[in-house]
Amino acid sequence: MTTGFVGLPWIAEHPIAYPALEVVHIVGIALLLGNLVLLELRVWGVAAELPLAPLARLTVALSLAGFGLVAASGLVMFAANPGELLANRAFLLKLGLVSAAGTNAAIFHARGGLHKPDAVARAQTVLSLGLWIAAIISGRWIAYI
Repeated sequence: MTTGFVGLPWIAEHPIAYPALEVVHIVGIALLLGNLVLLELRVWGVAAELPLAPLARLTVALSLAGFGLVAASGLVMFAANPGELLANRAFLLKLGLVSAAGTNAAIFHARGGLHKPDAVARAQTVLSLGLWIAAIISGRWIAYI
């Protein structure tokens, strides 16, 4: 099933463009998730000798840079075949999971989770990790569903 959207099929057909986008996407995921894990471990009290505020400044900045790479490369890959992707359940699930992860992050920061790493903040870090891992898994399933 396809929608009426017309994409940029040359991206998918180009011998280098699409694989290069996938590499950028994976590097972005590594920056995003790797830095989130470091920050979330610190919220749980691991490496308590590291001050949370400076660590958060570094890891959040790198996570946002990773998300920027993921979003930019993902949008271009989406443009290669939007109709097929919009009909793909794994893709739609991935978008929902990324939206939920973003909402969770916004709530975490809005409630000051970095300034009061309490039980709610720790629960949000577990939810964050679960949502991002589920989004990555869903992203890998896109090619197979």
